[in-house]
Amino acid sequence: MTMFCFQCEQTAHGKGCTAVGVCGKKPDTANLQDDLTNSLIELVNCCEQNEENTELIIDGLFTTVTNVNFDNESISKLITRVKNQCSCDNSFDINSIWSANEDIRSLKSLILFGVKGIAAYAHHARILGYKDKTVDDFFYEALKSLSQNLGTEELLSLILKTGEINFKCMELLDKANTETYGHPVPAKVSTNIEPGPFIVVTGHDLRDLALLLEQTKDKGINIYTHGEMLPCHAYPELKKYPHLKGNFGTAWQNQQKEFDNIPAPILFTTNCIMPIKDSYADRVFTTSVVQYPGMVHIDENKDFSPVIEKALELGGYSEEQKMTGINGGDALTVGFGHNTVLSVADKVIEAVKSGDLKHIFLVGGCDGAKPGRNYYTDFVKQTPANTLVLTLACGKFRFNDLNLGEINGIPRLLDMGQCNDAYSAIKVAVELSKAFDCTVNELPLSLILSWYEQKAVCILLTLLYLGIENIRLGPTLPAFVSPNVLNILVEKFKIKPITTPEQDLAEILG
Repeated sequence: MTMFCFQCEQTAHGKGCTAVGVCGKKPDTANLQDDLTNSLIELVNCCEQNEENTELIIDGLFTTVTNVNFDNESISKLITRVKNQCSCDNSFDINSIWSANEDIRSLKSLILFGVKGIAAYAHHARILGYKDKTVDDFFYEALKSLSQNLGTEELLSLILKTGEINFKCMELLDKANTETYGHPVPAKVSTNIEPGPFIVVTGHDLRDLALLLEQTKDKGINIYTHGEMLPCHAYPELKKYPHLKGNFGTAWQNQQKEFDNIPAPILFTTNCIMPIKDSYADRVFTTSVVQYPGMVHIDENKDFSPVIEKALELGGYSEEQKMTGINGGDALTVGFGHNTVLSVADKVIEAVKSGDLKHIFLVGGCDGAKPGRNYYTDFVKQTPANTLVLTLACGKFRFNDLNLGEINGIPRLLDMGQCNDAYSAIKVAVELSKAFDCTVNELPLSLILSWYEQKAVCILLTLLYLGIENIRLGPTLPAFVSPNVLNILVEKFKIKPITTPEQDLAEILG
């Protein structure tokens, strides 16, 4: 075994990558990322808790999230920075987690992968100047727990606390985004690409897009979002730029095909980068925590001149390109965050009371290349006309170009944003439960989730912390969850794997 990694949904044989990562990560890179995590655990056991160390911990954890960093040199530099902060000889071996009793390994993995997801959200909030001491403190507590000899009950308690802290962090990020760029408003986004120079921006970071829009103003360059950047079209302070034109392509896992010989540069702002193909290697740029060997990296000064120059050099398409989503639609509607949805809550409540609206489905989460994800397309297609479908994260690209019609003027398909915007869906559910004077579990609401990486893990833990039951999870269950731990989750929270759209819909609608 040259490596061991089972932190994402596509892990080899549903057990773990031991020779090479299915994500494209090579053993030396995977082992360096383990070394980085190991060093961070050592750091929290001996260092002073201060701003410098907290930022190092957050960026270090984010760097180890799936499909973020494939560059050994940058990871090695980060390890050196962490080690230089350690003031004592407090050694730890991360292999002690992987070789532990399978239930302890499972519980500690849930904490570790959950806290990696929280780090991603905290990173985005901090970029906009928003911090929370409770969130920051938890990184130290969680990482310390991984080096301690804790029992099942103690670890289960920490798992729920991970969900609690993530809820607080998502609330912080929502505040950061909406106070900086305004509350999202409904907007239609074209999938067609206009003639002329353009830049594709992918990842999740709103600030990077804002800076690029400002730097490309009046330069004759159009900007197109990709993947999880699609919801940016709904923010007033971003959509005010007329050269933010539309969305290029579909979900992140299709990039190697969609970026093939594209006549424009691609800027990766956070995670979701895949191994780069030669046909577009000369036009890939990374920034923030994303790095890939041989690609130009834009540092913290955020001077996007190299990206702009490449766009002008390549020139874009000579004529308009008609592109569509995976179901043939050429317009995507975004902007149904909690502020928008709750503004029509009275209509939703009245529709439920009148019988016009029978059920609400939240179908969201990560997309991926593994077979079985067409379930989500088929599920949404088969939802009855008297139901709403809320969605968020990149899993929506399986169905977000479908026209599902309306109920009393409310679109049946409501895009609530990125995975970073999961707080919106939770807030809407909580507010509706208050309006109906019932618990969230008593609402005519069902959660159908797809997962891929660690941000999905911390969102799931938040739902468990909130006591939300009957979550259907797919396309497969996490490899790092042992049978005993799964039994605990099933018994306590009624988590269940997806089956078929027909069977699940029949069971939900009764």
